Order: sequence, then structure tokens, then C-alpha cells
Amino acid sequence: MARDDVSNAEVSGADPRGEPSAILRPDLAAPLLDLSRHHPRESLAPFVDYLWIVRWTISDVHRQQVLPQPKIHLAAEAGRLRVQGVSREPFYRTFTTSGQVIGVAFRAGGFRPLLGSSVGALEGKVVPAGELWPHDDAPVAARALAEEEREAMAKGVEDYLELIAPEPDPMVDEVDAIVSRIETDTSIHRVDQVAALAGTSARTLQRLFIDYVGVAPKWVIQRRRLLDASERAHSGPVVWAELADQLGFSDQAHLIRAWTAAVGTPPATYVRETGNWVPRG
Repeated sequence: MARDDVSNAEVSGADPRGEPSAILRPDLAAPLLDLSRHHPRESLAPFVDYLWIVRWTISDVHRQQVLPQPKIHLAAEAGRLRVQGVSREPFYRTFTTSGQVIGVAFRAGGFRPLLGSSVGALEGKVVPAGELWPHDDAPVAARALAEEEREAMAKGVEDYLELIAPEPDPMVDEVDAIVSRIETDTSIHRVDQVAALAGTSARTLQRLFIDYVGVAPKWVIQRRRLLDASERAHSGPVVWAELADQLGFSDQAHLIRAWTAAVGTPPATYVRETGNWVPRG
């Protein structure tokens, strides 16, 4: 599991990070999945945003969906450490019986120093870590998944990442700052706005994002707007035409098309499935 932030419980002393609004149908996920998020150790902070651990014990099958993040993830699951590139497709994870997964969410741009080349090559892919670096990932994953203490799980994965010995790249801070601005500034709706803020051309910004983030800036901007729509959808009735205008979509149809492409179902279907309220507009 990766590219997700299924939010339920936080371990005492851990820092809650990530984006709860990226969890689709959160009311269904909350009783089933126990998530904790943790700061990385200091040596990995230039590259890693946070580590996450998901634990579950359920009597039935639960299929969880999230909106993918503009970040690379590494997860210990099914006996391997797997690097998961940014995906523009709807992302699902099916949970059965009981288990646990530990993952690493890299900063936007933070995985490039570890890969040593453009992360755009990883878009939509899942690659075993042992295919990227000369260190066997299987024993690391097996030990991490066998641990009962979260701290011990995190230590094993962090020790593995330190073996790679990435060199800090000052461009990571710049890229991460640009992505953070997109995700916090609700007035940003277009690539040319981001390029102006970054003091570069739209074409140069495009190349930078593909190289460091793995996807184009347009996708990151639209994802942020869909997160805003998700937050509204989870909080009460929505007039979709008005929301489309507020979020900078050309019209309601544009918002509905973008939502359907990202989530897999139209907004009206989504809110019916949540069962909480009836949409308007």
C-alpha cells in the first residue's frame, strides 16, 4: 500500500502528517484501519516527509481508495520493499483478515537523489527496491513486517535507506516548496501562475516537475482542487456548479469529468455511496 493517507488513530507522540482529505469514503475506513505517521530520522529528513504504518484486523474484505499524492512511496508489503511511482490513475488497496504495512512517503522531489535520475520514469510503476539499489530488500521487509513495535519497524526501513547514502540536493527544497505552495494557496488554478511564482517559464517548470516530482504541474494543481472538492463532499451538501467556479474549473461539467477520472465514479455516485447526504446542483 502506498500513495495513501488512511487516517484513523495516531500513536502517542507521533506527528500526524499527510492529507486526510485524500481518503475517499473516510467514514467507512475510520473504524477498520489504524494509521500512525512518524517523522523520519534526521539524516533522512532532506528526502523523506514521513513514515506511515497501517494495521488492521477485520472480519470482511475492505477496499480502500485514496487520491494519489505527488510523492514517491516505498512500502514493505508481501515480503518486499516496493517503490511506487506517482500514479494518475485511481488507487485502491484491498484489506483482508489482519496485517500491517509500513511505508515511506518521500518529499515532493525527495526521491530523485536516491534514484539518481528522473523519477518520471517511475510514473504508474511499482518496482522492487532491490532492482534499483544493490541491497537485498526482502530480508528488510520480512523483519519489518514481523515486528510488533512500530519504532522497530521504522528503524529497519530507515537503516535500509541510509545504506543508499543519497547526497542532499538543494533543488529538492525548491521543488518541495513549489508543491507546498500549490497545495496551500487556493488561488492557484493554472500552470502559468506557478511558473510566475517560481520565476521560470511554464516549459522549464514542466521539465522540472517531470524530473523531480514525476508528474506535470497541471496534474498537481488539479489534484489539489479535487482534494478541496473532496473536503466539501465529506462535510455536507454541495452545489457543484458553484464549487466548480470557486475551484477554477471552467464549468460544472469540467469538474465532474476531472472528479470521475480521478475517483472512478461521478460525484453524484460517490456521495450516494457514502450514504450521508443528497447532493444539489
